[in-house]
Amino acid sequence: MTRPMFDKILIANRGEIALRVLRAAKELGIATVAVHSTADADAMHVRLADESVCIGPPPARDSYLNIPALLSACEITGADAIHPGYGFLSENARFAEILQDHDIAFIGPKAEHIRTMGDKIEAKRTARALGIPCVPGSDGGITDDETAQAVAAEIGFPVIVKAAAGGGGRGMKVARTEADLSDALGTARSEAKAAFGDDAVYIEKYLEKPRHIEIQILGDGQGNAIHLGERDCSLQRRHQKVWEEGPSPALNAAQRAEIGETCAAAMRKLGYRGVGTIEFLYEDGNFYFIEMNTRIQVEHPVTEMITGIDLVNEQIRIAAGSPLTLSQADVRLDGHAIECRVNAEHPDTFRPSPGRISYFHPPGGLGVRVDSAAYQGYTIPPNYDSLVGKLIVHGRTRTEALMRLRRSLDEFIVDGIDTTLPLFRTLVRNTDVQNGDYDIHWLEHFLAAQNG
Repeated sequence: MTRPMFDKILIANRGEIALRVLRAAKELGIATVAVHSTADADAMHVRLADESVCIGPPPARDSYLNIPALLSACEITGADAIHPGYGFLSENARFAEILQDHDIAFIGPKAEHIRTMGDKIEAKRTARALGIPCVPGSDGGITDDETAQAVAAEIGFPVIVKAAAGGGGRGMKVARTEADLSDALGTARSEAKAAFGDDAVYIEKYLEKPRHIEIQILGDGQGNAIHLGERDCSLQRRHQKVWEEGPSPALNAAQRAEIGETCAAAMRKLGYRGVGTIEFLYEDGNFYFIEMNTRIQVEHPVTEMITGIDLVNEQIRIAAGSPLTLSQADVRLDGHAIECRVNAEHPDTFRPSPGRISYFHPPGGLGVRVDSAAYQGYTIPPNYDSLVGKLIVHGRTRTEALMRLRRSLDEFIVDGIDTTLPLFRTLVRNTDVQNGDYDIHWLEHFLAAQNG
């Protein structure tokens, strides 16, 4: 049954994504509540929201991860829905269940789907059952060296050991030979335990030169689901995405349609609700599932720029009970888009650089979008991630997008702190990047050569 649109949305996040959600809500005529830690009292989303509530001190565990404080903020303000953004509680199944128990809508998927896809072993098992191609590897968790050696012998070296509850590149170790495997298992287990409180690991075939391709999907939980093309996120440092673009320079229309429909059909079968991203490694014409993110992605503007579809608007509508109003035939990919994640980090050492922005001048012009909550005089706090903002450009062709990005990067000024802008000015002029000739290891090799 379709429920009326929400009266008031509480945004359980900070930074640029909080501002992005706020803008979508306002365009739908929905009142907004910003929550913030004491470190974020001067944040842009706090200034622009209809109401704001301080939910705790700077540490995230005492503020943005503080579920009782968020519930209290809903009660105080009368918010009937929460948008979690990305990170923090966005993929916390228990949080979604608690909100349901309190008759507060969670603008995201069903708790059962968050839980299933949050466990990488279960996610892989589910993906395989749904007909999504997977990387060869263990069927479940590996707990001893003997089983690990047997799996590795079957699929062939090199292999990669991954934390079942992992993310952000932690708990991942490559073993190129049988002799490496025991150490890789031990190290991955200890890292996984320290980072996630869970030492379960699994083994997959290690692909030497894959690209990272992700498919954006949209489902209404009522049996309808479509895909919105792909993003190529292969330029990464320490398994963290740096540069994203769409469509991928490596895919043709037939490959795009085939893997897209595979993902959409799987989501229809699953009864998936909301936005989601199915991520693959792609090598030699084959796709291999690695994970599914059950939330809005940092790089979602790339898809918005090439489809003209507001993904956050769709999230909100679907969470309110509306069915999909788009069919697959309605989705048209127009031109090319590229996103650069500008971080408050030294461009060579990547050392975090929090502090006060003394001068801030974002670029503009046709086909240029800057998603940022930063402003002149704003202080980047040391307590959270280092994202200053995202520069997204769109062009009729990839070449036009690259030239527009080059021009925009030269216009972008952020003074008072170090940022990764110089890195992007170098990348956009690099021949391999211009030719789209890169894989997930390219940037690491490039940086190693740059830094001697």
